[in-house]
Amino acid sequence: MIVLGVILLIIGFLTGIAILWTIGIILAVIGAILWVLGAMGHAVAGRKHYW
Repeated sequence: MIVLGVILLIIGFLTGIAILWTIGIILAVIGAILWVLGAMGHAVAGRKHYW
């Protein structure tokens, strides 16, 4: 999810499409939150680790 967010950020920046930029930021932030929660040992969506 983080990788997809970064890809959308880059595409949105290069093309000037604001919605891709916004979606990219949202996906990157959600992916980072899920990654941190999984690394801390909290179950995310029933999984001990989130990939």
